[in-house]
Amino acid sequence: MQKSATEVMQEIVSSAVLDALAAFKDGAKGLPNALLRDLNAIHLNTTFADLPDPVQAAITASVRAAFTRLQKEGYAVAPADAARPAPRPSGPPPGSDPRRRPSGPRPGPRTGPRPPRAR
Repeated sequence: MQKSATEVMQEIVSSAVLDALAAFKDGAKGLPNALLRDLNAIHLNTTFADLPDPVQAAITASVRAAFTRLQKEGYAVAPADAARPAPRPSGPPPGSDPRRRPSGPRPGPRTGPRPPRAR
């Protein structure tokens, strides 16, 4: 049975987080104070470049593995522009005269009582 996109993404994200934590531990070389210092340095405005090199490498590997896994699961991975349909041209079709009126029967006069006018 094929997994839903949500299940696949949850597995990918949890695997990436675990890989990053392992990279933090490896970068600290078994020193608890160094590990604690590296973890405390992370905040909401931390960028990719601010992370230690082993963590950057782990994130890069996780992203590559995520795209590979999504493709193996049968999901299409494409740039955002490729997913958008081509814009439809506005105006009359090429080769037609925009001043020409549509052919066919015209509606006749209305019959029956008229609705009351708004005052």
